[in-house]
Amino acid sequence: MIDFKNAAYLKLSPTSPSTYSKAVDPMLIAGEEVVACFQAIRDGVVFTNKRIIAINVQGITGKKVDCTSLPYSKVQSYSIETAGTFDLDSELDVWFSGLGSVRFEFVREVNVAKLSTLISQAVL
Repeated sequence: MIDFKNAAYLKLSPTSPSTYSKAVDPMLIAGEEVVACFQAIRDGVVFTNKRIIAINVQGITGKKVDCTSLPYSKVQSYSIETAGTFDLDSELDVWFSGLGSVRFEFVREVNVAKLSTLISQAVL
């Protein structure tokens, strides 16, 4: 489970959905599709058309994996910050009802505006 007091996923880069398919595919429901997938060193984040799945790879071998489902239905608000000249990363902060917030920090080339559109379509 995510520690919502210190919840941050840093330096996320785009990756293939197959990177986390073993962990995520059994969790998907009928009609749910992976829209975008990002990877840090070992951890990752998968955006579907219904929720965000935060993946925390644990242990030395990485065989233990914690997946936290964050449904868009619980999103109260979010904010995005695009990359700038000196600030090379972009950020997405999402506040979940009754849980707290999570920060996703992406490398420069990620289009966070596209992610905000995805969230808006599900929430509004």
